[in-house]
Amino acid sequence: MQDTAWLWPYHVTQQKTARLWSTQVDLMERYPEHRFACSQAQHFKWLEEQYPPLFKRIQEKVASGQFHLISGAWVENDGNMPSGEALVRQFVYGQRYFKSRFGQRCETAWLPDSFGLTAAYPQLIRDAGMKYFFTQKLSCLPTNRDARRNVFPHSTFNWVGIDGTQVICHMTPVETYTAQATVGDMNKGITNHKNLESNDTALLVFGNGDGGGGALPKMLENLHRIRAVANTHRELLPVSMGSTRESKEGSTLPVWRGELYLEFHRGTYTSHGSIKKGNRKSEISLPFIFPSQAEVFHQCLATLATLFQPKGRSYVYPKATIDDCWEKVLLNQFLPGSAIGMVYDDAEQLYSEVRKDCQALLEEAFGVLLSGSVSLLGDMPSSQPFNLVAVNTTPFPRRDVIKIPVSVVSQSLIPQPVQMSADGKHAYVLLQAQENEMIARLTVLSADYTPASVYTNGSDHFVLRNQNMQLTISQGRITSLYDVQLGTGGLVIFEDRPNYWDAWDIEIHHLETPTRLEFSGVHVIAEGPLRASVQTQVKYGKSTIDVTISLDAFNATTKDNSRPLFVFDAEVDWHERHKFLKFELPLAINNTVATYESQFGWVQRPTHKNTTIDAAKFGVCGHKYADLSEYGYGVAFLSESKYGFACEGNILRISLLRAATAPDAEQDQGKHEFSWGVMPHVGSFLESDVPMAAYIFNSPLHLRAVPQATAASPLVLKLPFWLEGSSNVFLETIKRGEDDDFGVNGTTKTVVLRLYEAFGGHGRVELRVARDVPVVNAYTTNLLEDHKSELALAQGANRDFILKLDFRGFEVKTVKLVLAGGKSDSLTAVKCDSWVTVGEDQ
Repeated sequence: MQDTAWLWPYHVTQQKTARLWSTQVDLMERYPEHRFACSQAQHFKWLEEQYPPLFKRIQEKVASGQFHLISGAWVENDGNMPSGEALVRQFVYGQRYFKSRFGQRCETAWLPDSFGLTAAYPQLIRDAGMKYFFTQKLSCLPTNRDARRNVFPHSTFNWVGIDGTQVICHMTPVETYTAQATVGDMNKGITNHKNLESNDTALLVFGNGDGGGGALPKMLENLHRIRAVANTHRELLPVSMGSTRESKEGSTLPVWRGELYLEFHRGTYTSHGSIKKGNRKSEISLPFIFPSQAEVFHQCLATLATLFQPKGRSYVYPKATIDDCWEKVLLNQFLPGSAIGMVYDDAEQLYSEVRKDCQALLEEAFGVLLSGSVSLLGDMPSSQPFNLVAVNTTPFPRRDVIKIPVSVVSQSLIPQPVQMSADGKHAYVLLQAQENEMIARLTVLSADYTPASVYTNGSDHFVLRNQNMQLTISQGRITSLYDVQLGTGGLVIFEDRPNYWDAWDIEIHHLETPTRLEFSGVHVIAEGPLRASVQTQVKYGKSTIDVTISLDAFNATTKDNSRPLFVFDAEVDWHERHKFLKFELPLAINNTVATYESQFGWVQRPTHKNTTIDAAKFGVCGHKYADLSEYGYGVAFLSESKYGFACEGNILRISLLRAATAPDAEQDQGKHEFSWGVMPHVGSFLESDVPMAAYIFNSPLHLRAVPQATAASPLVLKLPFWLEGSSNVFLETIKRGEDDDFGVNGTTKTVVLRLYEAFGGHGRVELRVARDVPVVNAYTTNLLEDHKSELALAQGANRDFILKLDFRGFEVKTVKLVLAGGKSDSLTAVKCDSWVTVGEDQ
């Protein structure tokens, strides 16, 4: 096992890989029984590019069965923080590389050193063509002398994921992935085995990791002698090199359901915030900040551009560039936040390249689909008036209050804006996208709407309110939020001095050291009616924390039980050491569990400390939301780049910044910008629209300027793929097939759609495909896009294609549409000038 980066940068790993693997190939010549297992397709690619003769020797050893390919992934990625689609791409890019270079795919998934593992993994592992899973980190606890530690109860077991899929999992009883192949190691493999009643074998993972040479001659000599003694003496158990035993498909093994939570290294959910932000923005397109478009939206745009090319325009799907961007993002997902600063300099450079390349791809696709448009961040149309186009990157209906410069308003064809900022420099407009609409329209305010407003007594008391919500800031703290607030909430600083691993760990005793920060200099910057905002500041030590708190008149989604968000936009100049910044709210809600988003679903974790297992979950990983609900009401935190959460009793917390000093002495020092939202909702979590709101929170509208001279050109209004039926099934990804012919006149053209059930129950939907898309066949596939079964195509009243799909709770389903070779020139469209004017009939 070799870290892709840690106390050294990526380029050193490239050198280590060459030294280590050449040593193993040499050992195979000297010890024919030696078998070497190696993961991480990225390492093989580096070797192929930089050391071709060695790579050829490894290909020969793979063919002879001595060099074993494992993991099926691009790198040994973190097992918690990548999104569901990113985990899919880890396997897609990894397995495709192994198949293309060695003629085989991996059968064993391999993450020995990941800091905890999402319960989404069993389904993804099996759907990526693998039968087995090896991990080891759960045996790595603060200290083996700590009697309070919770020892994981199994060595070999069936791991069952959130959707019910299971995979056979093994964690070596030797409790290390760098064993020295001693007699003691052999003995521990049996004496420490927790499942001897159902399986009497153990895997020994031996060798020196991280460039230490891998397996050494002395280790192989040890195994020679141990095998020789075991042939004639029963004191030592038999040892087999490079072979496996029959598992009986796991029928006799115990079962573990849910995530594999590591009671260790919880601080990595927060350490190195800029990398967390780069990862999230790469996964869920956030233009104007980090528009990598490496996931849903850019591939959706690029796919549409290849399907709907106006006459006279030629567009080729940019597969090579998309692959290059994905590989950079996947590489950086090795990093959990605990490497030296030089590594993060490399990572930031990769994110910069992704941002640049994918912004260019985005502009190219917009050039086809929104002819003549330009980004509001780029060069505006010279002096001619233009129309404001807002592109919705989600499949959900939405309402957005958009802040734009007054200079944009004066040049655009927007009528007098409804609201101006307090300083007169910005205007606010309301845009709305209906179900399945890609274009959000400027919206006329109804006469009976209740505006957002802010009240102040002029000194230390501020109230933001709309028709449903009210937040009060008094004497520097949030003292009430609607009718669900118990005490005072706000920013809190904790002492953060881990016992052992600085950037990795947080200890439970840090919760005993809170310093509640008070907002100062609060002043109104937006008075309503669309948005009410106050700007605040906190001075602490050498740091300055500026937070803008906003409340809109409308909720982001269109569900009746939804409530508008309180949005907190923070700009932080951070210069602390061993401090931990969080935001917390005590809530008038009682539940024994809180709900956190994970890949393709959610996981619930305790809010109490009944057992030591419960008490250990004082810091957990979440993705776009964390929610505390009871029957009838709930409150969610929405996050656009933070992954650390906790809920203790009725206090919900989100982790914002840490300040470790090792191994990176300058971790997180300097400027940060990030946002989070507080979303009350009627009904429990399962009755809410929290997952939809979290998607929208992470996917702001793409604002484009279309010159008036081209306003009559058609614009794509609706996605050509949409769902009807159960609202708990989400369309996650739209992309071209991996095996397509991507030339201008390519003969193989497919569209791949990935869907999943998001709430944990059964669902039935009709996948609708616009009649303009020339579908000839449809299949369900695995993650690698191998066909599973053919789907029946039906036609609706509007000649749309219909595919009926059934889902179990948290099921991920991949659908491949095979298209006719010809191009389609027609679009589901509207004229740009038919909707740009506020007040016109919509």
